[in-house]
Amino acid sequence: QVQLVESGGGLVQAGGSLKLSCAISGRTLSNYHMGWFRQAPGKEREFVAIISNTGGITLYADSVKGRFTISRDNAKNTVYLQMNSLKPEDTAVYYCASRFSMTIIKDPKGYADWGQGTQVTVSS
Repeated sequence: QVQLVESGGGLVQAGGSLKLSCAISGRTLSNYHMGWFRQAPGKEREFVAIISNTGGITLYADSVKGRFTISRDNAKNTVYLQMNSLKPEDTAVYYCASRFSMTIIKDPKGYADWGQGTQVTVSS
């Protein structure tokens, strides 16, 4: 069984930084596109960033462009999300997810396996 475990969340002040990690077990990571998504209370889960299976393509939500960076280390079976210049509106539970497909999409419904999430809280 595949398992995804996020870590690295926490409480930071606006303008600060956090680096999230997602450790994946049970599969060959290089075969999967990986995405980061977030969900605030009462809101829909939204796309944050995606990295292709090889790492050659990255996509970001407009709200995080220039501030967040997604990366992956397939040898370590880990995906990262470096978050800089954090804003209070970034507060949410952040999830990583995997997709096995020829295509790369932003829709959370296109991702089959999900981690448990890690809380990110940004204070004003």
